[in-house]
Amino acid sequence: MAAMIAPENTPVWVNTSRCKACDICVDACPAGVLSMKPEPSSTLGAMISIIAPESCIGCNECELTCPDFAIYVAEKKEFKFAKLTDSAKARQEAIVKNGYRLPEDYKEAN
Repeated sequence: MAAMIAPENTPVWVNTSRCKACDICVDACPAGVLSMKPEPSSTLGAMISIIAPESCIGCNECELTCPDFAIYVAEKKEFKFAKLTDSAKARQEAIVKNGYRLPEDYKEAN
């Protein structure tokens, strides 16, 4: 199998045709980069969304936990990842508490 090539300036991306919207990757992400979004055409009525790519720390937890090999993280030599911040941790906590979806009224902490 050929190595996956990252889209330019993208830390994390999803092959939605492989994703079954199980939300395991959303739970695994410590930086609140991922969230579920409503998607009527999906079997489960939702699909993964990359909501904060600038907060990706390159930990690979989402990629490693995906049972369908549908999510990918860029190589550290190809992308400069962020540091884990308190704001990112708070966003992740809000996402998990809201059923793996970013609350509509969520305000980013500064």
